[in-house]
Amino acid sequence: MLVPFQELPAFARLWIYQTPRALTPHEEQTVAHTLATFCEQWQAHGQPLKTAFQIWHRHFVVLAVDENYQGASGCSIDGSVRTLKALQQVLGIDFFDRSHQAFWINDAVVFYPLTQLKALVANGTISGETLAFHNLVPSKEEFERSWKVPMKNSWLAKYLSAPALQP
Repeated sequence: MLVPFQELPAFARLWIYQTPRALTPHEEQTVAHTLATFCEQWQAHGQPLKTAFQIWHRHFVVLAVDENYQGASGCSIDGSVRTLKALQQVLGIDFFDRSHQAFWINDAVVFYPLTQLKALVANGTISGETLAFHNLVPSKEEFERSWKVPMKNSWLAKYLSAPALQP
């Protein structure tokens, strides 16, 4: 059963999918329609899941499940992945590309290849203070609190030189 994202509890479980290319308005409508249909019928062991989704900044698809209502199972999670992969085929967009990192720079989402992060730090394009998207947040509460974090406070800190980590 699909509910508004804001109605899910703080502990709702999340999955975040990103695409380095921004969705067009038409693609965003296609994603929203497909996910609404999927969420309405999403089940685990024959029981409906209380679900929601949001599309953020035209680059991120966030799926959520209230696991106190009904827990998501491996098979039900696989169903959500199949739905995103089907959208990927229809739209020609990769929701599973992990070779790029998203940053929030000048009020916009910017993607950089992971292989270029050290050079981007060295030339000052990004720094320890640059906000990075942490797409592995496990819950709605964590999403709202720490989806965007300074690079120095994330797993990306390994790309920073020692002086860049200083306060």
